[in-house]
Amino acid sequence: MSLATAKHDVARKRPPRRIKARTSLLAHGEHMVWLTGGALVLAFVMIIGLLVLVFWQGGMTFWPKPIYEVQDVHGKWFLGEWSRSESFRPERHAFANLAGDAAIRAKTLVEKNDGIARRRLLRTGNRELTKRPFVWINDFEVEQEKKPEWALIFERVQWGNFYGFPVAFLVDGKVVAEKPAEIWEKFQEHHDEVRQRLEKRQELEKDGLGTLRKKENAARLAVRRAEIRFGKHSDAFESAQNHYRLTRQSCEQETERINDEIARLNAENARFQIKMRTAEGETPTISLADIVRAYPANQLDWSDKFAIYLSRWWEFLSDKPREANQEGGVYPAIWGTVAMTLLMTLIVVPFGVLAALYLREYAKSGPIISAVRVSIGNLAGVPSIVFGVFGLGFFCYLVGGHIDQTFYPERLPQPTFGTGGWGWASLTLALLTLPVVIVSTEEALAAVPSSMREGSYACGASKWQTIRRIVLPRAMPGIMTGMILAMARGAGEVAPLMLVGAVKMAPEVPIEGEFPYIQHSFMHLGFHIFDVGFQSPDSEASRPMVYTTTMLLIGIVATLNLLAIWLRARLRRHFQVSQF
Repeated sequence: MSLATAKHDVARKRPPRRIKARTSLLAHGEHMVWLTGGALVLAFVMIIGLLVLVFWQGGMTFWPKPIYEVQDVHGKWFLGEWSRSESFRPERHAFANLAGDAAIRAKTLVEKNDGIARRRLLRTGNRELTKRPFVWINDFEVEQEKKPEWALIFERVQWGNFYGFPVAFLVDGKVVAEKPAEIWEKFQEHHDEVRQRLEKRQELEKDGLGTLRKKENAARLAVRRAEIRFGKHSDAFESAQNHYRLTRQSCEQETERINDEIARLNAENARFQIKMRTAEGETPTISLADIVRAYPANQLDWSDKFAIYLSRWWEFLSDKPREANQEGGVYPAIWGTVAMTLLMTLIVVPFGVLAALYLREYAKSGPIISAVRVSIGNLAGVPSIVFGVFGLGFFCYLVGGHIDQTFYPERLPQPTFGTGGWGWASLTLALLTLPVVIVSTEEALAAVPSSMREGSYACGASKWQTIRRIVLPRAMPGIMTGMILAMARGAGEVAPLMLVGAVKMAPEVPIEGEFPYIQHSFMHLGFHIFDVGFQSPDSEASRPMVYTTTMLLIGIVATLNLLAIWLRARLRRHFQVSQF
């Protein structure tokens, strides 16, 4: 057999080669996998990037920075903290005010960086002296830069930070120390005592004078109430008027005593002062009572910086705001945000669950129920400011006005319920988040198997017994999901609150005021962010506070949601175990 014949036989015995059918890439769906996965990754990166920016900027706000003393080419000195820097391309006229070697050096420096220069923002403080607490300084205009050992930072009750060098410590107008180390020692020795007297004075003003004003006002309102109900010639009116005279007399005597005590504390605090020298050569005298915190920034080690960092955070979380909300704490805003969110949740969840129970378990399908469901869906898309206008008109003016006329006529024309407050704000946000709770509760009720209902009916249970013992427990995790979504949205809303109770400054929390506590104005972290970020006269000074308050608001909302998620998980485990 020849070789050609053998190859031919082998080729005949081989099975035919199968040609694989080419399928379209669209049939496999790989492009959709990449598209959807890429969209998820992009959204995840955007969220993580935003959180990293907020938490980095907010977390570093209170970390103490060193103080630099800078001299420019014109011989002018600046003292302060570097805030931030940016690159820019200087125009030709930027070098016009430079002469000689300074101009040559500046042009050479810029040319080496391909025409790009850097400028830094120096926080110089001393607002009452310079009228500009921040200064931009170009790097090519810096003649020298150093960190002086005895440069001090004063965080003050008013006028913001002060940067300078200690010159003398004064007691009763007499110099008792002139060397920087001795001045700093004297400051540490007396400052705590001064702050204690200042806190005592504030306590006397708040608890002493404030209580007396409330007592006198209550007696005055009692006279007005007796006049409205019984007339001016009644015994009740005369008795109330006599009580008011006695109350006013005792309050005046007690007020005079408290004012004398306050004057004594102020005079004692006024004895201690510190004389400073600024970078410009001015020598102002600062009272120790005006200083909240002070430290030599260039002498701090890591433990000192961390102690100041924690002290600033504690002040931020537990104190009241000052300096147009740019400094101090946000405790009233924290209280208002948490209290309003919890009260809103307690209002919206029962109403939302009851509405969803009727729609899902009792109502028969028809055009009216369909219209109600469509209306609920439309309400979820209504702008929040519309709910604010409704809350102002309905709750504040209509309901609150009628309550004032019926129960508090003696307080008019000063409204009690006919004005904004955290009670009306909570009701307004409850209306805003009601569609979320209804929809999520309906979905949770629909997810309960019909066999459970039928088994309950077969055992002789009534409709309500089946709902209460079978349906609601199994739907509870879904109801909790709706509550979590409502809390998350309600805590971050700002527009309605601007109309129904949130204010720029309310240093006292509502429970510290007069009855009715639920109708007092309040501060809110969301509104605080808006006010500091967009209404502040000094945007550079308020920028760090915006990031820090935003971080705090995110943390509070996350904490509330985590608590609700933990409760939902416990409920789910409980009902899964007890299912049979």
